[in-house]
Amino acid sequence: MKSARQTKILEIIASRDIETQNQLIEALEECGFKSTQATVSRDMRELRLVKELSDGGNYRYVCPGEPEQADNAEKVRTIFRHSVKSYACAQNLVVIKTLPGLADAACVAIETLDVPGLVGTIAGDDTAFIAMSDNAHAELFCKDIRNLM
Repeated sequence: MKSARQTKILEIIASRDIETQNQLIEALEECGFKSTQATVSRDMRELRLVKELSDGGNYRYVCPGEPEQADNAEKVRTIFRHSVKSYACAQNLVVIKTLPGLADAACVAIETLDVPGLVGTIAGDDTAFIAMSDNAHAELFCKDIRNLM
């Protein structure tokens, strides 16, 4: 759902000028995506949307260039590889132990990976809890972590 919504956001801002989050929320609803302001705000931050001056003199949301996004995604994956000390699957939860102060960075990395079955993440100082939709998705995610490392 998250990746489909974010894809739709990119389609919407590419096809028309969107000046506010409320306009984007309304456009998403027209396309069948019910979203809150907080969700749209998070999506915009993850997509790294910025405002630029349009030809009409108004500001509109745009997506920055693709090379920068790919470079940022690789940097986040590198941080993940270097910060994770261990991980374990506990039913539908994945618990990740990191170097001190890096659990939040690990969660950001996970959220950029578009993980199937990801419900949410929460980070402490050196421990992250990853909630998956079910046990099978949690086990698959642990295999993905193994491949990342």
